[in-house]
Amino acid sequence: MFPSLNSYYWHFLENYLFRGPSPPPRVRTKPLEVICVGLPRSGTESLQHALIRLGYDHTFHGWDIVYEEPSYCREWVKLCRKKWFGPFSGTQTFTPADFDPLIGHSVAVTDAAASVFAAELITAYPDAKVILNYRKDVEAWHRSVTTTLVRAQHQWLLFFMSCLHSDCFWAWHVFVRFMWPGLFRALDGNIETGVCRNGRWVAREHHAMIRGLVPPRKLLEWTVEDGWAPLCKFLDKPVPENEPFPHVNAAAGWEGHEKRLAKKYILGVLRNLSVVLLVIFAVLVGFRRM
Repeated sequence: MFPSLNSYYWHFLENYLFRGPSPPPRVRTKPLEVICVGLPRSGTESLQHALIRLGYDHTFHGWDIVYEEPSYCREWVKLCRKKWFGPFSGTQTFTPADFDPLIGHSVAVTDAAASVFAAELITAYPDAKVILNYRKDVEAWHRSVTTTLVRAQHQWLLFFMSCLHSDCFWAWHVFVRFMWPGLFRALDGNIETGVCRNGRWVAREHHAMIRGLVPPRKLLEWTVEDGWAPLCKFLDKPVPENEPFPHVNAAAGWEGHEKRLAKKYILGVLRNLSVVLLVIFAVLVGFRRM
């Protein structure tokens, strides 16, 4: 068992062993117009592609968190700490000053960041329209998150690499230890128990929270099956003619993302290992010459 995420152990790893240069803060030049607060595996990537097609040129998706260079994973961990490990008084508030340095280049946001920080983003950007994307078949959604999100913590190659490569550490840290366990109320830090035990009622509570926070005129409840028409009407955009609604990121697509991540970090791990071996070799040669 690892110690609590708020223990000195993790603070030491974050602030010393895996600490790197902070990425340049982003500056918002366009307002955040759309917040898509649906949970993962509810058409988030299809919705991202649709919004880009409708003119929301940079729509931020959860996968961007781990693909971006330079990496902003460390900054997302800081926001997670503020959300779940803030002062006992509960007086901490989130403002655009918290989010703009990370997503200031985006005019829309969907997937992990939007669902994990749904209430905080809605409060910080009151003028943005809100889309509650969901799946009508709750059981199908639950099977999907169980076979994808849960699998992440069993990717032992990525875990091994996270011990040897800073970017991989932060990518694993932000999702496997913070965002997904926090989203699914996994008090033991285990995504599997959180999703399998809590997934259905977390979805119901999440949807109810959004309906309570957002006035009906600014909220669209939408599924991928609804397609272009209600989405375009809500956003006041023309429906693309003779163009099917994008359907992306099936289970195979999720596996593809994982493989891309593994390839991204392997070279960095090999580089770090080669440096360590060279240092050991140099030390041994030095001792032999003494």
